[in-house]
Order: sequence, then C-alpha cells, then structure tokens
Amino acid sequence: MNKRILIFGATGGTGQELVRQCLEQNYAVTAFVRSPQKMKQSHPNLNVIKGDVLNSDDVLDAVANQDVVFCNLGMPASDKSSLRTDGTANIVKAMKARGVDRFICQTSLGFGDSTEVLPWHMKYLIVPFILKNAFKDHETQEKVVEQSNLNWTIVRPGNLTNGKKTGEYRHGFKSTEKIKLKVSRADVAHFMLSNIENNQYNQSKVGISY
Repeated sequence: MNKRILIFGATGGTGQELVRQCLEQNYAVTAFVRSPQKMKQSHPNLNVIKGDVLNSDDVLDAVANQDVVFCNLGMPASDKSSLRTDGTANIVKAMKARGVDRFICQTSLGFGDSTEVLPWHMKYLIVPFILKNAFKDHETQEKVVEQSNLNWTIVRPGNLTNGKKTGEYRHGFKSTEKIKLKVSRADVAHFMLSNIENNQYNQSKVGISY
C-alpha cells in the first residue's frame, strides 16, 4: 500500500510542487489548506480538506491515519505573527496523539547556525530590515520540531525561485561553503520527497541550494 502523505501549506509555491510530485509517485495525498479554491490540482489520489492550522481540532482530524507529514507553512515577510511556530506546535501535538512519527518541515537558510552562508548584504541589510520577523518565527519553529521527539527532518532552502525541477542541487553542505543561495521550489519539493525513504537526514537540519 502506498504511503499516505499529509501536506500543511499545500497551496504555497513549494507546497503545490510537493503535491504534484507526490501524486506523480502515486502517494495518497491529503492537502490541508485554508482556502481550497487556491488548490489548482485535482487527482483521484488527492484529498483536499479545509482547515486552520491554528485550530488544534482541525489539525488532529487531518493527521489521523497518515504515514508522513510535511510542513510547508509560509507567510509574507511583513507578517509579524508566529503562525509557523504555533501551527507547527499543533502539528507536533497531533502527530503524537495519532501515533504518526515521520515529520519533514521546511524552514529557511540564513539564521541560527546557518547565518554564515549569507552574503554581506543579506546578513546586514535584508535580514534585519525585511526578514527579521520571518526568521524569528522560523527559529522558534525549528525548536518546536527539535524538541518533539518525532522522527523529524528540517529542510532549509536558499532563496526560492520558480525554476524547473533539475534534481541537481547541493545539500548537507557546511555553513562555510560557497553556495549560490538559491534553489527552485520544485527542487526543494523533490528533496523533501526523497527524505520519505532516505534516512540520511533523520533528526537533522539540512541546507539545500545550488
């Protein structure tokens, strides 16, 4: 029986790619979305459910009978909420309650122990003035995941683009290595999906970029 995949943030750029690629591999996909009309895909193996990630009952219902949970929650850079952290906390709580163990969560490169990958203008201009709130939310989101005792992997992409899936990208690099600091959403989805069967990065935070 094919694995059952639950995707939070399924209507975002990476989330849509993840849905598409999961369906191509014949997984049974549940897309948890706030606005179902934003889901542009349809497929016999795709179940779209409307819910609010900040509503613990909605999340608990969605997690039931799943094998793998993906989190691709995103917000505009100007948003000052802690939706990623609070939503992820609800997901973790629901997974524990339902006995679902495999959790793959997308955050970002450029904060915490990955700060050194950033070029000067990103580190001292873009992050403090534009991405400060988002990175703060990602940092606390990661702590929720790390402390969950689940079988987790945190995927940290560089700047996201709308490029094609190439399958050719770097991952697991050190923060001192020179990278292009960009990667397509399609390739991020490809890498996240590969971690369903690959145990290399279990209990790890891993960067992905070109």
